[in-house]
Amino acid sequence: MNDSPLQVLTLPTSPYPDQRPGTNGLRKKTHVFQSEKYYLHNFIQCIFSSIDLRDRQGSTMVVGGDGRYFNSTAIQVIVQMAAANGVGHVVIGQNGIMSTPAVSCVIRKIKAIGGIILTASHNPGGPDGDFGIKFNTASGGPAPEAVTNKIFQLSRTIEELAICPELRVDLGTIGKQSFDLENKFKPFTVEIVDPVESYANSLRNIFDFAVLKELLSGDNHIQICLDARHGATGPYVKKILCEELGSPANSAINCVPLEDFGGGHPDPNLTYATDLVETMKSGQYDFGAAFDGDGERNMILGKHGFFVNPSDSVAVIAANIFCIPYFQHTGVRGFARSMPTKVARATKIQLYETPAGWRYFGSLMDAGRLSLCGEESFGTGSDYIREKDGLWAVLAWMSILAARRQSVEDIMTDHWRTYGRNYYTRFDYEEVDLDAAVEMMLDLELMISDRAFIGQVFTVGEKKYQVEAADNFEYSDPVDGTISRNQGLRIVFKGGSRIIFRLSGSDSFGATVRLYIDSYEKDINKLFQDPQFFYLPVQIQILKVWG
Repeated sequence: MNDSPLQVLTLPTSPYPDQRPGTNGLRKKTHVFQSEKYYLHNFIQCIFSSIDLRDRQGSTMVVGGDGRYFNSTAIQVIVQMAAANGVGHVVIGQNGIMSTPAVSCVIRKIKAIGGIILTASHNPGGPDGDFGIKFNTASGGPAPEAVTNKIFQLSRTIEELAICPELRVDLGTIGKQSFDLENKFKPFTVEIVDPVESYANSLRNIFDFAVLKELLSGDNHIQICLDARHGATGPYVKKILCEELGSPANSAINCVPLEDFGGGHPDPNLTYATDLVETMKSGQYDFGAAFDGDGERNMILGKHGFFVNPSDSVAVIAANIFCIPYFQHTGVRGFARSMPTKVARATKIQLYETPAGWRYFGSLMDAGRLSLCGEESFGTGSDYIREKDGLWAVLAWMSILAARRQSVEDIMTDHWRTYGRNYYTRFDYEEVDLDAAVEMMLDLELMISDRAFIGQVFTVGEKKYQVEAADNFEYSDPVDGTISRNQGLRIVFKGGSRIIFRLSGSDSFGATVRLYIDSYEKDINKLFQDPQFFYLPVQIQILKVWG
């Protein structure tokens, strides 16, 4: 305990016009947070101000990040401002690192008022990379639109901020630290915790670790290769998969979190995780997976580099969901998929179609309507927390492998034979001019809104696609009736194929136009063709119509 009370200051500041949080919080280039006076402070103050003072006083908050550049510096500021704004206790992962799913888990477990996560997810890190701040509420999930709108409105009028500038926290030592503050009757406390343990305990209650240990280290164990991409998931993979479940230490690669992710792009897909893809192609490993910077996203690979697209991944988990003990006990309330893709309707269980953004799933989970969900951007999760969870998805797949004793490829091909195949791909047009992107979307919406567009037939090779519906997706939350408009332009064809155009809200510079192509095939003779047979002709036809 410090000898003398620390001073709490109120400092004047001026608002910034560009602090509107996207679906995954506020993301900017790192230098913006570093160089613009009080840019970081303003946004943090607006988060605290969005919480009613009576709820904030003496409350507990969780703070963690993916370890990217500026992470530790930002945490010190957040702690200083938490103390000055009446928060009583802050829980932080050791060295400031805690994966996003682990933050959600800890918030729920200790009944915190919320959490601040420092991550730009799958975006690059380092001094020239991106930095982000995300606020999760007491449910453990991303702040709903009403809260992020309130934060944005506060950011436009902010005039002062509260801070305790002399307060410094030792992020490296596990345990509690106490600080006396001016005019405070109780000391402000900070607790540095093992970022893995609480999360690992939750996973032990979801999966059968004895079965998984036999799969990974028993007499007939499989060989795995997991790539943490120098993000926050590394310590979790090492402790859970290697130390507890017995997978060899060399089966986990790039597990030391680095500020710039080793100079790589922490996005688990075929474009950026090329080293893992090449390793898997050798045939040495039966199962492979990669994770993003903060542990939300995952990519699943089978032997010889067999790729499982994210749509198929959540569909396979849905079809085999009772291989996971958690669902044997809780039952299954519903499935959900973000708007641009579709999950196999494996049962008569309710299926929800939501916009992109995990907060929409959280609303359904909080109402007890949803058990399993996924996004097209390699995110999968369940209702035990309120975030997508890459490691959960990997353990779910391993549970299926243990139960079925088949390879990833065999499980996938059996699934296609039963439900048909969605040939799915996504094209990202990054850092395009925002005004031009908006104009393009408006022109495209005008084209698909024409009545004559419905019923048109487009021929791609031997396959014909007839337009059944086209709209600008509007989502009405079945729980509270909240309406979210302009969630993507959808062109839906008879038979279940679709094309989606969407402007992304998770980039730090310019805009990203995302194009999703989902071609459904049920002809068993065409289930195993090269995906490029569908993707390239369809893309060419789209560009002809679009251009």
